[in-house]
Amino acid sequence: MTTRGAMSIAGLLLVCLPAYAQSDFAAWLRQAPERAGEVRAFETYLHDEGVGDVLPAEDLLRNATSWRACKLEWPWSMPPRDLWPHIVPTLRFIRDEVVPQIGPVSVESGWREPKLNACAGGAAHSAHAMFYALDLVPRHAVSQKTLIAAVCKAHREHGRAASIGLGFYGGVRFHVDTKGFRRWGSDNHSGTSPCAER
Repeated sequence: MTTRGAMSIAGLLLVCLPAYAQSDFAAWLRQAPERAGEVRAFETYLHDEGVGDVLPAEDLLRNATSWRACKLEWPWSMPPRDLWPHIVPTLRFIRDEVVPQIGPVSVESGWREPKLNACAGGAAHSAHAMFYALDLVPRHAVSQKTLIAAVCKAHREHGRAASIGLGFYGGVRFHVDTKGFRRWGSDNHSGTSPCAER
């Protein structure tokens, strides 16, 4: 490969990266002396629960896409330990029912501390504020129609038993939680869920 070709690829990668670089996660860990230890403990907990390989901690600790607008310094937050068990069944559902249908996913939003949740427009008892919820996007190209059909099928067949909440936003972003069986569309109303048509 020519130097120019390598530079073009590097430039393309920079354009495709999120607004924060991967090295920023390491910087966030270093910022507070106890933080790296807490993240290691979280990873160990997930491993012991059998879900340590579903999504990386860096993804799971992503707080909200509105973190800058809500005046947070970083796009990651550490949930309290007493909330850690809430995310385990959500990860199991993602691993067992979502990923086999649409392939690997990335997290757009996970746990939101109370002030961030309020700023982001979340409900007072939001599943995000209690660490039951993840907003996800497919890592590979999937059409919205294919995504909706696949995820609605998983919800219809396994959602009630697993207490799955399933919501859809614009594009291919969707919400999964294990706080209760329900579904909703992009305006947060159950009647507009695209699953209702299937």
